Amino acid sequence: MEKVIIVGAGLVGSLQAIYMAKKGYKVEVYERRPDMRKVNLVAGRSINLALSNRGWKAISEAGIQSEIEKIAIPMRGRMMHDEEGNTTFQQYGKDDEAIYSVSRGLLNQKLMTCAGDFENVSFFFNHQCLDVNLENNELTFLNTETNEKKKVTEGKIFATDGAFSAIRKRLMKTDRFNYQQMYLEHGYKELTIPAADGGGFKIDKNALHIWPRGEYMMIALANEDGSFTCTLFFPFEGENSFGSIKTKADVEKFFNRVFPDAVELMPNLVEEYFENPTASLVTVRCSPWNYKDQIIMMGDSSHAIVPFYGQGMNSGFEDCTVFNEIFESNKRDWEKSFKEFFDTRKKDADAISNLALQNFIEMRDLVADESFLLRKKIEKKIYSKYPEKWVPLYSQVTFSHTPYSEALANGKRQEKIMDCIMAKENIEQLWDSQEVEDEILEMI
Repeated sequence: MEKVIIVGAGLVGSLQAIYMAKKGYKVEVYERRPDMRKVNLVAGRSINLALSNRGWKAISEAGIQSEIEKIAIPMRGRMMHDEEGNTTFQQYGKDDEAIYSVSRGLLNQKLMTCAGDFENVSFFFNHQCLDVNLENNELTFLNTETNEKKKVTEGKIFATDGAFSAIRKRLMKTDRFNYQQMYLEHGYKELTIPAADGGGFKIDKNALHIWPRGEYMMIALANEDGSFTCTLFFPFEGENSFGSIKTKADVEKFFNRVFPDAVELMPNLVEEYFENPTASLVTVRCSPWNYKDQIIMMGDSSHAIVPFYGQGMNSGFEDCTVFNEIFESNKRDWEKSFKEFFDTRKKDADAISNLALQNFIEMRDLVADESFLLRKKIEKKIYSKYPEKWVPLYSQVTFSHTPYSEALANGKRQEKIMDCIMAKENIEQLWDSQEVEDEILEMI
């Protein structure tokens, strides 16, 4: 039985293990952390995830959709919270469309369990990847429990070991390998809205809650137990920043002023603020993702993105489906498939990376802007009447399988059209008129 080696048992690595196991390969998965299935999940260390169509397709093709549906909560739109505590709901797509809140830890556990159900899959935990010898494709791992080193050979390597990939670090030493990383000036901290007494939800569980405040924001996604995982995206330095909030009084004063309706729901706010870590937000771009017919990088190891389009996990899962389609179309020729996967996927990874950075501005600022909301209202009207001619960018990214690069190009064309429309005199009064509709149709 031919062997494949997966370095990293995170979301993408565990899903890819299922795909390769179903093809009949002997799969060995090496992970530097302990077995997540046997430990209590630690709060405060992860952003809840938004599972959408691209991710569901990958999960469905892996044959595990029913398992994942058990931990997924539908969110049909954004619930905006202003500084007075007033809320406004903005629907994401059509009435039957939703994204799904999932706990990263629970999802990872489920994927590991599903992969572990295959007899031809073996997990090796507490194994830190130290190096890969590109001459003979030999991996060196350190068993962090025994302090012993282990050599692993004879297998194609899937590097799914995250934004700080050990495999990528080695490939960076090869000729003509390009690498770029960029950190935002903002970091994030996880906080919690606990379940209501009796286990219910204190706020609407079927919405992604956003507190947009211009230079920063907070979001909240529901969990199965009635709680919400909140994430504060905040500058590291400046007048309002992680650097400026130093004491219990600082936390209370800031949150009462900026997020008053949220404070009422967060009895453990101060303790969590100081106990939970502050993490950074990084974008990674590199090329190529493959090394001959030996190594392929997938997910964050090749294209880590910021979380503001909710597509980090979805794009990683889509890597699995795209590779699967390419691998089978090439009759499982490793060298052809590795190269074609990179050639096909790189432009889409760059596109969603750019979209995620752009959407941060939209989420923290524009979603509360009247002109922006009118623009979206006009787009929604055209979409509902002419879905074959106009699909909003968000719907292309989130509710379709249109390649990200095509969605970005379509979005730029639509943006130019809408810029012309929004520049019309008295557009606030004319927006629903036949004149505006005809003008848009003429420009499409």
